[in-house]
Amino acid sequence: MKCIVCNCATSAGLSPWHMICPSCHYESADLKPMVNQQQAHEQLNEHDREIALKHLRAENFKAIVEHISELASPCAKSLLDVGSAHGWFLEQAATRFQVTGVEPDVAVGGKAAARGLPVRSGYFPDALAPGETFDVIVFNDVIEHIPDIGSALGACNAHLNADGLLVLNLPSSRGFFYSLSKLFARIHWNGPFERMWQKGLPSPHVHYFNDSNLTTLVTSHGFSIARSFSLAALSTNGLLERLRLVGKVNPVALYVQYAAVICAIPLVKLFPSDIVVCVFRKQP
Repeated sequence: MKCIVCNCATSAGLSPWHMICPSCHYESADLKPMVNQQQAHEQLNEHDREIALKHLRAENFKAIVEHISELASPCAKSLLDVGSAHGWFLEQAATRFQVTGVEPDVAVGGKAAARGLPVRSGYFPDALAPGETFDVIVFNDVIEHIPDIGSALGACNAHLNADGLLVLNLPSSRGFFYSLSKLFARIHWNGPFERMWQKGLPSPHVHYFNDSNLTTLVTSHGFSIARSFSLAALSTNGLLERLRLVGKVNPVALYVQYAAVICAIPLVKLFPSDIVVCVFRKQP
């Protein structure tokens, strides 16, 4: 297989479904999405998922909106949130923009719409009208799930107004926990590595980027980098629920992991974050 970033031949990775580019360090996975399939959704407890993620994401989304507000034109008004999920980012961004969400997961998107949020059911860009454009398009933990990322980036360019912003918030292959999971996989403890890729969940990761190879890919589709920054990947609030999100976890192992992560939080702050945000501007 060829690397989607630099076109070099990729090499076998740490699992039969995992590939790595030895040149630019882009990583990919041959994992299949199962959005709206009951079997995959049974692996997740959405109540626990909300408790696990809402506090951390609310803080991170607030920071992202502040960065967008600094970079966007004063005339920028419209914002599209691709993969808007529970609608948490829409709620934050609505303080500054006229927002629209697109969500393919019928159950999750339906709950957000029931709360009065402007969420369309479907995939990007099919859920948009021909010629519909926005001043800002945001992907929060979404772009790494899209198999044909080249087509998605082309659609972003087509649906952005002149000087519009594309915001990609995604996991980083340079992150501390991802690097640690790869170390574990090399000694044949595959669970943490599979969790980082969300293997077996409705929408697994199919890409892992760092800010460098991501910028190379996105700028090749008519964008320039405007800003990149990292966000906190961990919070004690909701941590226990986050650890038990995927599958059935042995209670003893769960609490051992919980205690270990709590103790490690001060140390983790010294290493690269597992979340990177890159903001790109559409070029003429």
